[in-house]
Amino acid sequence: MTTQIVLWMFPALLVLIFLGFPVAFSMMLTALGFGLYRFGGALVHQLASRVDDIATNYVLGAIPLFIFMGSILERAGIAERLFDALYMWTRRFPGGLAVAALLMCTIFAAASGVVGATETLVGMLAIPAMLKRRYDNKLIAGTICGGGSLGTIIPPSVPVVVLAPIAALPVGDLLAGILFPGLLMSALFILYIVAVCAVLPQMAPADPEPDHRSFMEKVGFTLYAIVPPAFLIFMVLGTLFMGLATPTEAAACGSAGVLVLALLYRKLTWQLLYQAALQTVSITAMILAIVLAGSMFAGVFFASGGMAATKGILDAFGLSAWSLIAIILLVSFILGFLIDLISIVLIVVPIAMPLVKSFGIDPLWFAVVFLVTLQTSYLTPPMSPSIFYLKAIAPPSIRLRDMYWGVIPFIACQVLVLIAVLAFPELATWLPKVMYGN
Repeated sequence: MTTQIVLWMFPALLVLIFLGFPVAFSMMLTALGFGLYRFGGALVHQLASRVDDIATNYVLGAIPLFIFMGSILERAGIAERLFDALYMWTRRFPGGLAVAALLMCTIFAAASGVVGATETLVGMLAIPAMLKRRYDNKLIAGTICGGGSLGTIIPPSVPVVVLAPIAALPVGDLLAGILFPGLLMSALFILYIVAVCAVLPQMAPADPEPDHRSFMEKVGFTLYAIVPPAFLIFMVLGTLFMGLATPTEAAACGSAGVLVLALLYRKLTWQLLYQAALQTVSITAMILAIVLAGSMFAGVFFASGGMAATKGILDAFGLSAWSLIAIILLVSFILGFLIDLISIVLIVVPIAMPLVKSFGIDPLWFAVVFLVTLQTSYLTPPMSPSIFYLKAIAPPSIRLRDMYWGVIPFIACQVLVLIAVLAFPELATWLPKVMYGN
């Protein structure tokens, strides 16, 4: 196969996706067709080795554990108390309910790592309360969509667990690298809500009902509500960052911890376990099918000389390192309109990371920038998965137009974080260096 033919793998893949084939099957069919043309019967051995690599990858074992943890957490009754406790302290802020919802999204993103589960859970709790107090529909939609998108960028994050082994990066380093950008993004979201509600108080009318609880009663209730998710966050991120557990072991600790909490809250039933297990198997099968398909696609592309062809084209155009980064991020952002985050990681990272390294770019910093870009794409209309999650749980009074307009300020905050990480790489690299010395 000539180098010109191997580059047609990407157009062929996009054609299959546009025709409606699932992404995993599209990548598998493309790899199979081009691989048979290039390698003939020997392709069977190559693809079998890819299956073995995925099946024996220890890091990917964290994926079902994180999904199981998020599924149990969603049903364990922890969210209602936490939301009440957070709103108890933020009710006097402009947009206090929205601020509480953002804080809750941040905490649950750090406790579960499952994209979508956080948005659904917080949305079902916060939307009725905000509608009751006549919050602006665009503010409601933007808050829930923006907060839900934090599951992509705040550790632990399933996309990070998938990306790290593909990019040949330690999972712990990458989780530490996204922590500051994720918290910065959450802070910017909250600052925007407080600022816009202070200037336009009609967007978030103040709560007229007084809170008669004493300070000590508030502290006691807050501790009662905040300890369970804090316990989970320590079980996952604490054990991981302290070097007490590998990512997969940390995910197992989190799964065990959430079962203990469900037992303490008297929510642990056979029906709950069955539903959580069923959801875990379904989502894990989907993710790992995409991971396997991406590995097959990348294997055929590399073995057929695709990387040398790509590098030759870039050299012919005389692109600089920044130009390369801009192209990769733009392609990733556009793909975010068409396919899910995991698929983008599997399609782009195996090709992009060797190019990034060949230009002398820090792969850890680039991976963090790439994740921030994916998160921005996750929130950006018209094909925003975050909006689709909200549409599934929102009442008819919150229209699609409200959602599209509502997310724009939050996208602007994400762009500010992206610019900050591009301008100040230490935001992504300082914490991993301090914690792991890399």
